[in-house]
Amino acid sequence: MARSHLTLAALATNAVPELDVAHARNHSLAGGGLFDSALLITRDNKELIIRVPTSQAAETEQSADLVALRALTTGNRSRLPFDVPVFVGQAPFENTRAVVYERLPGASYDADALTGHVGVSGSIGLAIAAIHGLPTAFIGDAGLVQQSALECRTSTIDLIDRAAATGKLPAALLRRWELATDDHTLWQFTPTVIHGSLAAESFLISDDAVCAVLGWSALSVGDPARDIHWLLAARGDAAETAIATYTAARQGNDPLITQRAMLYAELELARWLLHGVDTHDESIVDDAVSMLDGLVDNVHSHTMNSLSPETGPILSVSDVESMLEDTPRTAATGSAGRNDFESDDYGTSEFAETGSFAKVTSFDGTGFDTPDIDAVGTAYSDDTTGPVPTVDDAATDDQARTRSSSE
Repeated sequence: MARSHLTLAALATNAVPELDVAHARNHSLAGGGLFDSALLITRDNKELIIRVPTSQAAETEQSADLVALRALTTGNRSRLPFDVPVFVGQAPFENTRAVVYERLPGASYDADALTGHVGVSGSIGLAIAAIHGLPTAFIGDAGLVQQSALECRTSTIDLIDRAAATGKLPAALLRRWELATDDHTLWQFTPTVIHGSLAAESFLISDDAVCAVLGWSALSVGDPARDIHWLLAARGDAAETAIATYTAARQGNDPLITQRAMLYAELELARWLLHGVDTHDESIVDDAVSMLDGLVDNVHSHTMNSLSPETGPILSVSDVESMLEDTPRTAATGSAGRNDFESDDYGTSEFAETGSFAKVTSFDGTGFDTPDIDAVGTAYSDDTTGPVPTVDDAATDDQARTRSSSE
């Protein structure tokens, strides 16, 4: 049973000394979520959010989020063009703890709505670029995860191997993904600070710009493509603006980032399969298998952009959107017009219970060629950026057979 807002308000007074709560109301998701949550308004009209985990997985995520927020010092936050949640206090409760944060204003929208407006899309690109531009040293100082490019590739190989070990991964997809991990050019990038679990619901919008970014539990150093793969799901008219603006801000120093992002987007189906296997949920397994089969159909019938110079043509997966829309989703999923702090589960990943990054709900499979930056507008122009290069030559069977995680 969800804890009442009155119980949570009482907990908040234990977590924050001298807190004087004037009003409180429920902020937990209908039907239950990862957290019991309440909005508190103090006598001096400050707004706070209190959250209590409802599961061990939620408690683990909350703990990681607190570590990340502490690592994001005032100096680091000053480099970001948006707000980050502020920790106010905590108190033990039963076998877990209640945590109080400042409430951040702003509205949350789905991916299509976010990318339907040029200004908002450009702001998203700049926001992601700002995260990736943070100095990496503080991540190590905070004891957070740091991955090299090789380690990012190795972890991707491990994911593919785990999915293959289920015996339910189609051979065509296994080969496609293996060829991508065999291509060393694809993995020649400089790791950056990454949010690690960005999705549409991670962003709060005000005045047509990103005003806050939520859900920092996966903060780390890793592949920046992980933070943009969710944009490939967006169907807004200005979706490419976010990618173009990001690329311009980063001065085009990672020309194959969208190819790796597409690989990660496709691998979300493998994560969904593994989630079903790990939780012994046959309905999820069957759903994942169905969607993977849909991808196979596209492998055999479409020629679009390549995942990398060696993998050959990329599948077009616009047909998968309807299948993915039917995929079971957690209550974390944002909805158009909803303030993200209106729910108990702000900024958490679709696979929070398994520690995975956010699950793609749809993508068109074409990837984004890096657009002509001039088309984005003068506010985001940068002559150093050009199209993502592709090569027509496909990888040979021998290259696939010589795949090794130690390469």
